[in-house]
Amino acid sequence: MKPLLPILAAAGLLVLTGPAMAQNASQIAQVRGGANCPRCNLFQADLSGQVLKGRNLAGARLRQADLSLAEMNRTSFAGGDLRDVNFYGGVFGGASFAGANLTNASLVGAYLEGANFRGAILAGANLSGAEMDRAVGLTQAQLNRACGDMSTRLPRGLSVPACR
Repeated sequence: MKPLLPILAAAGLLVLTGPAMAQNASQIAQVRGGANCPRCNLFQADLSGQVLKGRNLAGARLRQADLSLAEMNRTSFAGGDLRDVNFYGGVFGGASFAGANLTNASLVGAYLEGANFRGAILAGANLSGAEMDRAVGLTQAQLNRACGDMSTRLPRGLSVPACR
C-alpha cells in the first residue's frame, strides 16, 4: 500500500502550509534583543515585559502575540497584523498603529497617550481601562466596533460601547 500523504498532495487534496505562516524564531529573538524588524513574522511572539522603545515593527505579523506589560513607546506597528494581540497593561505612548489590524486585540489597561490610530481596524478590540485620551486618528466609527468600560479614557467627544 502506498503512503497516503503523497497521493493526497499529488491529487491537490492536501494543502500544506509552509514555514512562512509559522512564527520565525530567529526574527522573534532579534526583536527581543532590541532589533528593528519591519515586515517580520512575529506570529505568537512572547514579548511580554520587554522594554523596546522606538522600534520599527511596521507591517509585521504579530498576530496572537503577547505584548502584555511591555514598554514600547514610539514603536511603529503601522500596517501590521495585530489581530488577537494581548497588549494588557503595556505602555505604548506615541506608538503608531496607523493602518494596523487590531481585530479582537486586548488593550485592557494599556497606556496609549499620543498613539496614532489613523485608519486602524479596531473591530472587537477591548479598550477597557485604556488611557487614550490624547490618542490621534481615532474616529467614532472605529470605536463603534470596539468595546470598553467606564474607565476607558478617550479623546473629548468620542465614546466606546460597553463590553459584554
